[in-house]
Amino acid sequence: MIPIHELLQRIRWDRAFAQADFVLGFYDRVEDRIVTVPFEGVSFPPGDHFAFECVDEEGTLHRVPYHRVRVVYRDGVVIWQRDGQSAAATQG
Repeated sequence: MIPIHELLQRIRWDRAFAQADFVLGFYDRVEDRIVTVPFEGVSFPPGDHFAFECVDEEGTLHRVPYHRVRVVYRDGVVIWQRDGQSAAATQG
């Protein structure tokens, strides 16, 4: 399996591959659930090679370490998921 940071870099920089709708699912420790965010809503702070940032529906900024990413969807299909996770368990 490709490491998550490599997949995110491919989505960012490979224009042909990135011509799709991507959604990231990450584990939110506070809510104890998988939260999904569209890739367009994700930003990568310069110099930070271990996390990305996103803003939730209430406008709160979250810094998400890559190790919390559990699943990646491309046009609604799971293309990457962390070992030990089932796609059905991460949706919702």
